[in-house]
Amino acid sequence: MAGRIRDVDIALVRERSPIAEVIGEHIQLRNAGGGNLKGLCPFHDEKSPSFNVTPERGMYYCLAAETRVLTWDGVRPIAELAGGVHRILAADGTWVDAPFMSFGVQQLMKLTVSRDGQTKEIFATPEHRWFVRSGRKQDKRAELITSELKPRHRLVSVFPGSRVMRTTPSPFGVAHGITFGGGTRAGTGSRATLDSVKDAQLLKWFPNSYVTEVHGGAANRVQLLVHHLPRFFKELPALDESVSYLYGWLAGYVAADGHVAKDGTVMLHCADRETLEYVRTICTRLGIGTYGVTEQVREGFPGREPSSIFRVHFVNEDLTEDFFLLDEHRLRFGGAQKAFARRGWVVQSVEMTDRIEEVFCATVDHGHAFVLEDNLLTGNCFGCSEGGDVITFVEKIEHLPFGEAVERLAARAGITLQYEQGGYVPKRDHGERARLIEAHKAAAEFYRDKLLAPDAALGRKFLSERGFERADAEAFGVGFAPNEWEALTRHLMGRGFTAEEIVKGGLAKEGRRGPIDRFRGRLIWPIRDATGDVIGFGARKLIEADDGPKYLNTPESPLYKKSQVLYGIDLAKKEISKRSQAVIVEGYTDVMACHLAGVPTAVATCGTAFGEEHIKVLRRFLLDQSAATGEVIFTFDGDAAGQKAALRAFADEQKFVTQTYVAIQADGLDPCDLRIKQGDAAVRDLVASREPLFQFAIRSTIGRYDLRSNEGKIAALDAAAPIVAGIKDVGLRKRYAVDLDRWLGFMDERFVMQRIAEVGGAQQGRPQRAPRAAPVDPNIRVEGELLKLAVQRPALLGPRFDALEAAAFTGAEHVVLHQVIVAAGGMGAAGHGGREWVDRLLEHAPDDAARGLVTRFAVDVIRAEAHVEERYGAAMLAAIEAVAVDRAIAQVKARIQRLNPVDEQQEYNKLFGELVALEQQRRVLRERAAGS
Repeated sequence: MAGRIRDVDIALVRERSPIAEVIGEHIQLRNAGGGNLKGLCPFHDEKSPSFNVTPERGMYYCLAAETRVLTWDGVRPIAELAGGVHRILAADGTWVDAPFMSFGVQQLMKLTVSRDGQTKEIFATPEHRWFVRSGRKQDKRAELITSELKPRHRLVSVFPGSRVMRTTPSPFGVAHGITFGGGTRAGTGSRATLDSVKDAQLLKWFPNSYVTEVHGGAANRVQLLVHHLPRFFKELPALDESVSYLYGWLAGYVAADGHVAKDGTVMLHCADRETLEYVRTICTRLGIGTYGVTEQVREGFPGREPSSIFRVHFVNEDLTEDFFLLDEHRLRFGGAQKAFARRGWVVQSVEMTDRIEEVFCATVDHGHAFVLEDNLLTGNCFGCSEGGDVITFVEKIEHLPFGEAVERLAARAGITLQYEQGGYVPKRDHGERARLIEAHKAAAEFYRDKLLAPDAALGRKFLSERGFERADAEAFGVGFAPNEWEALTRHLMGRGFTAEEIVKGGLAKEGRRGPIDRFRGRLIWPIRDATGDVIGFGARKLIEADDGPKYLNTPESPLYKKSQVLYGIDLAKKEISKRSQAVIVEGYTDVMACHLAGVPTAVATCGTAFGEEHIKVLRRFLLDQSAATGEVIFTFDGDAAGQKAALRAFADEQKFVTQTYVAIQADGLDPCDLRIKQGDAAVRDLVASREPLFQFAIRSTIGRYDLRSNEGKIAALDAAAPIVAGIKDVGLRKRYAVDLDRWLGFMDERFVMQRIAEVGGAQQGRPQRAPRAAPVDPNIRVEGELLKLAVQRPALLGPRFDALEAAAFTGAEHVVLHQVIVAAGGMGAAGHGGREWVDRLLEHAPDDAARGLVTRFAVDVIRAEAHVEERYGAAMLAAIEAVAVDRAIAQVKARIQRLNPVDEQQEYNKLFGELVALEQQRRVLRERAAGS
């Protein structure tokens, strides 16, 4: 038994594992301001960065980052509050403590609101609650969810209760505020500067100070210098000062730097936005309303750049006459007060977005609502939390238990852990992943050393013939596997690794008398993850007559998942981020050739086609996607197989938010051969000559037809139309439609556009369907796939399908087909399917239309390979069941929101319990849908 890692060692691991460095090994992080960093979340699929890292606090979180909350300690991003209890403003203007939690990944709507000439955007879920003014006098509150809000709805604003109406400003606080706004540092103290005319009334707040006069300043008037003031007078006051002191400081600051307009508007100016944000926090503590910080740009002096000046407006009715220290200010405030205060925000627009991000909210028992930045009242939420520190991150990203995550970070930081109940623990007792990583590291060193052995001559010759020198092989860790049965196995077991570990890691396989080496007589490339750890190997045979495939890779293992592995990502990730470019090649030697030729952004898949999981890996480092400046360039062989691979990549093109290209050498040379024959510049030229992937896909498709005849042109148009129709960007789609007309030689754009609309929904190689006028609802697609399985593979679904109610299906055709299946006896009567089951369904179909549905679903192609259909069926079932649970959750939430939790406490608690159970059920179903 390993024992428990000491708490002091865990604390040391956290201290010596900078969270930004650890996370930066997995995703590309950029400066987000305020000391924070930002990147694309590695835990869910997203197109805009919402993953935040706060190095100062050692925390990470994923959120809709624009949401900011009014707290007792100032305005803070909502995700920084997640997982803790914080003092926030409740619906009645009182301060309460409430927990903040995560509510999972959800789709967001954008709410645009305005007030007093200011406009802001808020992102919220469609079901999030808001409060709007209602009633004839607009003196009542009505609750609406985001999706129900309309333009001109007036949102309710809540300000903290006033604490200054019976408060006299502290004289010492006033002096502090005046000096802060109109003073300077002076030696070990500070000095206030007053205009002898405009500010003469302020001199009384410095009764015992030494004052001198100097000439100069505005209009060459006399300036009064107040000396020997405390140094902290040029610093912001602490928030925990008394109400009287803070009110006095604010009054002094406004007297020195503020302004009262003729209509009574009270404002404060400053060149530093953060200072005014701090002023707003003080106002919140005092119960004084503000309208937010606005910015104006001032023209600079000749030869200087324009600069920004910021200002904040105060709500007049929250101030008292004692607040105004200058007669002019007091007269304007008292004699020309504004008729009303625009406290509320007005909805301008509400629209759905494609943002799918993790959201956070508070659970407030007091009033079931709380206040956002700029005093917007919003509703309570329900859910569970997410986020964490550096250890939590490693646990989740590496799928490790806590102890192994600590051990992994300790190894990274060079820390030797000690364990309670047993002292030092030898390495053999470490976690499985750590042991397998160590075994692969040792194997890589073994192979690398063997490349220098006499029997590796063929390997060295292979590298030399392809233009690689010894230093190049060393840089990429290339090695050689001896042509022996147990060379590596004996070496690793001599290093303390067990036969079970060696086999489990894919380094060996079971033989008749024990484990034998997986790779023998081959050239070896170590495959590393983004952090640089060796997780597998790629091996090429050197004698063509030898048994086995040309290339052999590590099998799937706890470390090696080929669908998620990109060879060279450890070397390329920094350049990918720096250049906003990734080049996808086909082999290990192509990656080496590209890097050595000056294309250090090259990576390759390992024994599998480029797919969705590879996209997710790349997107972590292509952070400049939001500006559409990033590039993903595929280089394929120029033969038919290479073109087919490029067209496969086209299917995933729009999962990038980058520009996607293809680079194919006309003579069919891959980057490695191209470098050998034409040099490094030719490789760089190949990448530079890239062609947009849409263009390549369209031209490759029409290139298969004889465009000299009208029949050939029409066939080519029909084949290319689905590609053009599938382009999501409307402008780009129209541009390629024009290009398609030109490439085909029709010279009739309207005809081509019409033809694309008619056949654009058809998929190549499948029965033609109706034109696709709009994106298909994902739930409809899932329902269709499930019903195909029910007709063609009923044995895969069983009783779980029969338990589905008709309401689980929303498509009109799907409802009809489900009724036919139920009438025929369901899965219990289907057996293993086949012709008898289809005939039985046809017998129970009520009319020709229903019989047509049965026939179509019996022959339509299932979107899954035969060997994974069972898991596919389980995923479809879980997805449909989750939709039903979603509907139930929405119904319960709607009922809860109509209840008064005080007067109807019993019913409220009951429904809240139901909601928690439904949320748990939905979480399980979604995990099944994703995991299956």
